[in-house]
Amino acid sequence: MNRIGFSQRLELRQTQALVMTPQLQQAIKMLQLSNLELADYVDAEIEQNPLLERTESDGEDGATVIELNGAEVNASATTGEQRATSTITAEPAGEFTAEGVEQWDAAAGADGDGSADYGSSDFGGEQSWRMRNGSADGDDLPGLDRAAARPQSLRDHLLEQIGADLPNQTDRVIAVYLLDQLDEAGYLRTDLADVAARLGCPPERIEPVLARLQELDPPGIFARDLAECLALQLRDRNRLDPAMQALIDNLPLLAARNAPALLRLCHVDADDLADMIAEIKSLDPRPGLAFDAPLAQPIVPDILMRAQPDGGWIVELNADTLPRVLVNNRYYARISRAARSKGERDYLTDRLQAANWLVKSLHQRATTILKVATEIVEQQDGFFRHGVQSLRPLILRDIADAIGMHESTVSRVTTNKYIATPRGLFELKYFFTSAIAASRGGEAHSAEAVRFRIRHLIDREAAENTLSDERIVELLQAEGVDIARRTVAKYREAMRIPSSVQRRREKLMAL
Repeated sequence: MNRIGFSQRLELRQTQALVMTPQLQQAIKMLQLSNLELADYVDAEIEQNPLLERTESDGEDGATVIELNGAEVNASATTGEQRATSTITAEPAGEFTAEGVEQWDAAAGADGDGSADYGSSDFGGEQSWRMRNGSADGDDLPGLDRAAARPQSLRDHLLEQIGADLPNQTDRVIAVYLLDQLDEAGYLRTDLADVAARLGCPPERIEPVLARLQELDPPGIFARDLAECLALQLRDRNRLDPAMQALIDNLPLLAARNAPALLRLCHVDADDLADMIAEIKSLDPRPGLAFDAPLAQPIVPDILMRAQPDGGWIVELNADTLPRVLVNNRYYARISRAARSKGERDYLTDRLQAANWLVKSLHQRATTILKVATEIVEQQDGFFRHGVQSLRPLILRDIADAIGMHESTVSRVTTNKYIATPRGLFELKYFFTSAIAASRGGEAHSAEAVRFRIRHLIDREAAENTLSDERIVELLQAEGVDIARRTVAKYREAMRIPSSVQRRREKLMAL
């Protein structure tokens, strides 16, 4: 019988492992934040760290400042706003030179500790960005007299009319209750029987009030469905004749572009039907949104791009989107001398390390964004010069291999980051498209460029000769694009373009 012996001993082993420290997690998290989210994140860090503060001016002696460009600056250095810039030259042809990253590294010092000195900068800083947007100094900023007034809401607009048009107090109570049941488009989706039960009155008492409310401005308000909304607007225009009522009663046929059936039901000729359809299209199917339209949040670009006189490109970070953060070393020195216990000294040391790490993370984030944006502009040079038809197939790995980073890093950097270009404002993700093979063995085509070509072909088609998906495939293959019919159909549906049969009906009805 074998006996198993147990013993204790010491062994030395070497292993490799990636440890996600809190600081590393913070740096990774900051990469994927948008400029608005970054501002909120920095504000939260400032609230919980007494050594951090946001500044609108140059720092004092003993303080480390993140200027608008995100580079670390010693307050003792010569002041002046700095801008991270990446220049892409056109000479020699096909070669690109990125200068901005070196400028960032020089600004941060050899060890990234903000030890480098600055001279005066001609990058322009915040002032040049304002001048490009039409405001060279603060004197051109709009005053209170030019501030936009708060738009009147739909509820306020209707309450004014209810108070003027309904003298009976009971009618007003019913009207206000119905007003509270409107959805954002101005429709009344609640059943009148339920309203009567809640208010404790017969439905016959509510219907006349609803009829009065449907006469209020804007026309079509308090409708219970689309047909009633259109009918109310036509009645307000004195255009609700029997033929138009028949057209509204058969909206599914109108959506299907079934002109023969509509001609038969409305008892009109083709010209009258075309006029009626044009009038229907001029109506507002959602009258409530005219007052309570959602406010559009302007997108502030993270990267600015402009052309050089010699034909190249200049890529730079937008100074307005990067926060100014100050690590107050003087304050730290003063309170650390007053610290009495080990716990207080440990707390101050921890806060100082966290503040310095935030400074370096902001610098690293800005450097990485600039590297990725510069490489994208280099890869998609044809798009910026010639348009969507010259967009190249591009994947995250192409950019990652070119700049020596991981794909996940590139993915985080391009999320919710926007670049202002001579061709408009684009999210960095826009430039990454799948590839479609060439039919003659040439260079692959970008899926976005193929979608653009499909829309271009459909826009130029004649009403009597609309292009089927099979015909579009033939035309694209003649241009060297190897694409299947189902892919054309998928792209067409994604662009919300109807089939060739529906397009033919629509164009013939519009003639």
